Amino acid sequence: MGDGDDEHGGRKIQKASIIVDASKYISELKQKVAILNQEIGSNSSISSIHQNHLPVEVGVESIEKGFVINVLSEQNCPGLLVSILEAFENLGLDVLDARVSCTHNFQLQAIGGESDDSIDAQMVKQAVLQAIQNWSDDQD
Repeated sequence: MGDGDDEHGGRKIQKASIIVDASKYISELKQKVAILNQEIGSNSSISSIHQNHLPVEVGVESIEKGFVINVLSEQNCPGLLVSILEAFENLGLDVLDARVSCTHNFQLQAIGGESDDSIDAQMVKQAVLQAIQNWSDDQD
């Protein structure tokens, strides 16, 4: 009977060990996620604005020789694309590639190439936010 008790006790220790290992692994993953979120935050500039109850999310990420610009609204925004493209033009930002959806919502993902090195992600984000603000003001 002593052998059965040892085996049963061994299983309890083994299960406890598995739970401890899993808990440590989960903690490590949480730390990795936190670090990745910090890195994303430092490499990317994301803003969410609410103009006239119209939530618009703007993200700008620096890449080599340019930027990836993402604009998302849950609503269709007639004329917003033109306003944003004008902002790119005013910055001297060339649109190298773009994907746009204006059917049920507004989605823009653009890759902009800069003609000079004086533009940073924050400037691009501010220009896009200002274009959205101007477009929103014109809708009133």
